[in-house]
Amino acid sequence: MTKKLVVGISGNLTRPSKTKAFIAHIAGEVAERVGGTPAVFDIEDLGPSLPAARRLGDLDQTARGIIAQLSGADVLVAGSPTFKGSYTGLFKHLFDLLDPASLRGKPVILAATGGGERHSLIVEHQLRPLFGFFEALTMPTAIYASDKDFADGVLVSEAIRGRARQAVTEVSRLVGASRSVGLAA
Repeated sequence: MTKKLVVGISGNLTRPSKTKAFIAHIAGEVAERVGGTPAVFDIEDLGPSLPAARRLGDLDQTARGIIAQLSGADVLVAGSPTFKGSYTGLFKHLFDLLDPASLRGKPVILAATGGGERHSLIVEHQLRPLFGFFEALTMPTAIYASDKDFADGVLVSEAIRGRARQAVTEVSRLVGASRSVGLAA
């Protein structure tokens, strides 16, 4: 049996990144639940060819490799920090380069981070429509975490961990869990 590939992509532009750690946490739980392998990237991993790219062919080999993993993933965990009520510009630019059919039917968990609760609707008003355009299969449960949900860059909120487990359960039902690891439904 081939291991499932769970790809996490974070729209964060700086390191260390709470958003990338958050995406890695979720992707890791999904991979463990479905017997898969996680691969987590952020915008920085795509390198210097991303900002000027007008099409996929303009990207360097490293960036094209990441795009290939993202497009070929069995599950995608996508998220961004919130800037002025939306995802980052380079996060959107990355998805602007993709063929509209490249994510059709792909299971996606949506996540975002922000400074406070007033940004919490980013997942519903910004991320869900973006992935709806691609006809991706976004999970009903999306997860937003604010600064207060982290300590030293690590997710500490049990309520947010619970929402993440709920989204993991949803996606694992869809792609088939290979084993139970004690995640509550």
